[in-house]
Amino acid sequence: MHLPFVLPSVGSICQSFSRASPIVSQDGTIPRSKYAAREELYTAFSTADDAKNKANQLGDAAAAEFNKASNAAQAKTGQIEMFSPKYYAACTFGGLMACGVTHTAVTPLDLVKCRRQVDSKLYKGNFEAWGKIGRAEGIRGVFTGWSPTFFGYSVQGAVKYGAYEYFKKFYGDLAGEENAKKYKTSLYLIASASAEFFADIGLCPFEAVKVRMQTTMPPFARSTFGGISTITAAEGVSGLYKGLYPLWGRQIPYTMMKFASFETVVEMIYARMAKPKSQYGKGTQTAVSFTGGYIAGILCAIVSHPADVMVSKLNANRQPGEAFGGAMGRIYKDIGFMGLWNGLPVRIVMIGTLTGLQWMIYDSFKIFMGITTTGSAPSAEQKVEGAVQGAVDDLKKKL
Repeated sequence: MHLPFVLPSVGSICQSFSRASPIVSQDGTIPRSKYAAREELYTAFSTADDAKNKANQLGDAAAAEFNKASNAAQAKTGQIEMFSPKYYAACTFGGLMACGVTHTAVTPLDLVKCRRQVDSKLYKGNFEAWGKIGRAEGIRGVFTGWSPTFFGYSVQGAVKYGAYEYFKKFYGDLAGEENAKKYKTSLYLIASASAEFFADIGLCPFEAVKVRMQTTMPPFARSTFGGISTITAAEGVSGLYKGLYPLWGRQIPYTMMKFASFETVVEMIYARMAKPKSQYGKGTQTAVSFTGGYIAGILCAIVSHPADVMVSKLNANRQPGEAFGGAMGRIYKDIGFMGLWNGLPVRIVMIGTLTGLQWMIYDSFKIFMGITTTGSAPSAEQKVEGAVQGAVDDLKKKL
């Protein structure tokens, strides 16, 4: 006798016991308990699940489209080698995208900040300011100065990011590989200062128009190039650059802090993560870029704020033919030391958000073009050294 004829089949076992099961009914469904809550009372949960599923589907579709467009762009441009002309061109365009759009988006904040720097008693707060401006000038008035902001910071961002990548490599080669690693923070500071020096020359004419548009009521001009024509007709080309020295005084320390602190913060974040930077996906790397950028932006706002106030005052109140030093002395006498910090809380929020978004957009574009994101990750040896040093410090505390 063969065993298959002696032992019951799987089907017969299921048929014998399924109907007698207290859990599964004859049609295969699980019967409802009398103690279970009614589903119609909890529709929010199913709605939330549906929304979550749709969001995931949209996210997947967006990621697929991003990858498709990225592959097409990389196929068209070819492989971009580090520190090649294509690399610097991509970084320049990424900087243009990162700065022009983000600065334009926060024009309403910048408008209130500039007006309060010129007259601290004009508005008590942002919402009061936007309400007054909106009632008097409409939504267009709330965005006064958006056009010179877009043009100026697009030029500045393109030069700043592209030149920073260039000078970082240039000074690194001059210092040598060993010194470049040993004094990397100094390298970041020098490279960013050099880049910002040239970037501000392109920004200054547009900044002059923007500040005058935002601090004169009604605005002295309705368009960017109309404002440039008005200034040059009355004061010559030098009128567009009378705020260049304080602009350097504001932007160079700002950019030095922005790039050096960002590189340092990003390295610290990756040092505390479980895996190497290269093993994380696009989303994680851009999230790290945003976090590092936001922290860097807060530090930038504090360092550069006194010069920012002085730029606004000089562009609004400097008399034709007045010496730079004399104008600064007169303004400082009027506002005092505390006056240099007018509008700082607003600027911290604005610059923190701006800087975080700029680094996120910039690194997203680098990913799009197949380039490594900004910010070095610590090597395996550095991680081991850090872990050993941490263990030694803990042991010393216990002893």
